[in-house]
Amino acid sequence: MHNILLEDTIAAISTGGTGGIGIVRMSGADAILIANKVFKAKNNTSLYHKKSHTISYGTIIDNKTDNIIDEVLVMVMKAPNTYTKEDVVEIDCHGGILVMQKILELLLQNGARLAEPGEFTKRSFLNGRIDLSQAEAVIDLIQSKTDVSMQSAVNQLGGRLYEKVKELRSHLLDMIASIEAVIDYPDEDIQEDTYQALEEKTKAVIAEMEQLLSSADKGKILREGLQTVIIGKPNVGKSSLLNWFLDEERAIVTDIPGTTRDTVEEYINIDGIPMKIVDTAGIRQTGDVVEKIGVEKSKAYAEKADLILLLLDSSCPLEKEDKEILEFVKNKKTILLLNKTDLEQKITVQMLERDRDKRDILPISVKENEGFEQLKKRLKELFFSGGVVSAEDGILGNVRHKNALYQSKEAMERALCAIVSKMPEDFISMDLQQANRALGEITGDTVDEEIIDRIFTKFCLGK
Repeated sequence: MHNILLEDTIAAISTGGTGGIGIVRMSGADAILIANKVFKAKNNTSLYHKKSHTISYGTIIDNKTDNIIDEVLVMVMKAPNTYTKEDVVEIDCHGGILVMQKILELLLQNGARLAEPGEFTKRSFLNGRIDLSQAEAVIDLIQSKTDVSMQSAVNQLGGRLYEKVKELRSHLLDMIASIEAVIDYPDEDIQEDTYQALEEKTKAVIAEMEQLLSSADKGKILREGLQTVIIGKPNVGKSSLLNWFLDEERAIVTDIPGTTRDTVEEYINIDGIPMKIVDTAGIRQTGDVVEKIGVEKSKAYAEKADLILLLLDSSCPLEKEDKEILEFVKNKKTILLLNKTDLEQKITVQMLERDRDKRDILPISVKENEGFEQLKKRLKELFFSGGVVSAEDGILGNVRHKNALYQSKEAMERALCAIVSKMPEDFISMDLQQANRALGEITGDTVDEEIIDRIFTKFCLGK
């Protein structure tokens, strides 16, 4: 963002849709000046004379026509103790779209500029109030789907990841300083005990990085939901199962095989488990070009899934297509669902338990609404296996953070090889500095402006 844009006073509606109360927010050096032009307090006191973080009652008036727009409460918050570290004014008005739009137009006419998506939070980052990982936590908090994912976002917003990265960078900077001291005095070679100390410190940092990376998958699930894909051959009840999960007719259900041609995705919450559930096209050999594309897409989703729900029609013997799908999911985390138990059974649990955990083979009847409590119980067992997944597991759920940490670890491993081989100090220093830069990308200390801009475009207006 150019400096001239940072000097602007920005304004935006900070509440979405229609509600009882709406908020129009301003931030910048002229925020109080602009608000004072259109606000008339009931006691006729100027906003300039108000103490920081106080609320005034009055009306918003069109200063060109003297028409009253709305009765409002105006909060004045003075720099630097604000979200953006700038002067901030929030106008609490009635929550009608027209009212909020009219107030925003008045602010823009009187000197404010319409804020870009995420610009309030971007200013908070650029002005040093929060780091980049905390800014991204704001998005996670807004988009959180369960209590656990919400608490994980709150932890990150509080600087938990920042503190961990800061600690790792501190270790690296100490190591770099000791190396640079040797470089500054070329007549003195690195002593044997110095190599030994560097090796021990490097191994310790790598171990901490590996521990962080090991939690990344759990963090991703907390943020994005357990990627769960429903697969099976056509007409076994996949779309009906999705509709049961959602408790609504989301997917079309017919007796005609191949009805589902494309994937249907929805987020659900099952007793605290965030799930991104995907209904896919039936997997079978087909000459239909469109259906064939759907089948390939189904397999691609299954390859990336955290969990597969494979539906089999238990009223029919295992066919070639069933066996091919069973082979396809052999080494993937899968729950086998034997659907249509209300009919005569041709496939039983005993026939399938040889190659898999019996707990992952569940008889159900989508039509009769039977077996779903057992399915929910098994989902919870799998999700919470190895200990309850908590907000503490979400420290590294962001893909950008994970990639940066992975790059830093690779640089540390190269540094370790250089240290063990007793290579010249320049080589060691170069790898350590690269590891430090990669860590800095997580907090925004070393990230380029293009990445920063891309991150903040994900925000909504007014945040």
